[in-house]
Amino acid sequence: MNPTATESREQTIGALSAGERFLLVTHEHPDGDALGSLLSMAMILRGLGKDVVAFIAADDLPLSYEYDWLDVSEVVTQVPDDADERVVVFLDCGNTERSPLVDEAATPEQVLNIDHHHDNTRFGSIDYVVEDASSTAEIVWDLARGLGAPLTPAIAEALYLGLITDTGRFMYPNATARSHEMATELLAAGIDGNLIFRRVYENLPEAKLHLFARALTATERYLDGRLTLSVLSNDDFEQCEAPASYTEGIVDFLRAVDGTRVAALIRETTDEHGESYRISMRSSDGEIDVSKIARAGGGGGHPAAAGFKSELSRGDLIELLCTQISEQS
Repeated sequence: MNPTATESREQTIGALSAGERFLLVTHEHPDGDALGSLLSMAMILRGLGKDVVAFIAADDLPLSYEYDWLDVSEVVTQVPDDADERVVVFLDCGNTERSPLVDEAATPEQVLNIDHHHDNTRFGSIDYVVEDASSTAEIVWDLARGLGAPLTPAIAEALYLGLITDTGRFMYPNATARSHEMATELLAAGIDGNLIFRRVYENLPEAKLHLFARALTATERYLDGRLTLSVLSNDDFEQCEAPASYTEGIVDFLRAVDGTRVAALIRETTDEHGESYRISMRSSDGEIDVSKIARAGGGGGHPAAAGFKSELSRGDLIELLCTQISEQS
């Protein structure tokens, strides 16, 4: 019999309390929630006197401009030699394949899986997956309460980052009364919420502005406007001198177009396996589950925000999106 949510919470708190040495990891290409959860949990456990190693793959550093103000000086890019002897805590990671740790030889005996993705594969020794939580940061905030850990400004700042990014600045349907309760407590801890907003959303490089312009100019609509999408090519990135991370926020802009039910950004990418596309999607009204569309393409995510990678042609991709949306509407 699977444990209840309350039992999983107590098991997780028990494991965090009893453990002495930890290795914290999150998914590849970490976003605000992944980073906020990882860094806040590291500070929480260190504050309780634990030996903590927080890992981010070297390929994911330095952080993109939205997050380069975060203190990652104590983060390591090599899995420690004693990883097998540590409690490994996966944060905001729906499956082990999304973590760079999967490429390492570490086979820890105890794995804590702390997440809010509804399609989490429950791969841990203890799985604490709270699907109705706005973010993994919200779960970490609750666990800190259960551990009796003090909420320092530094911890609160990291948690607030995770909260605002995964709720789309409180605009997504996953922003609940509990999310605002959490925000109130974090602000009361002494953080500058306005400063965090500006760092993440208003510190815009000129190259990103040019990339946005290209994406908006290339906007297309299908299914009588229910699908609004844009496509960015490798040439767009090269001519704008913009990295792939500068696409952050484009799909949310498309999501706001009147009549849109699903917004999608399709971007061309080239790696050692050749050319392919990465697709990011948002659901505008919450009635179409874009994670189902992503799973049809081999990816995953949340009902309101998901994505996948594909080697289909641009035309076949658009046909896939249209077919999947039509099946849900």
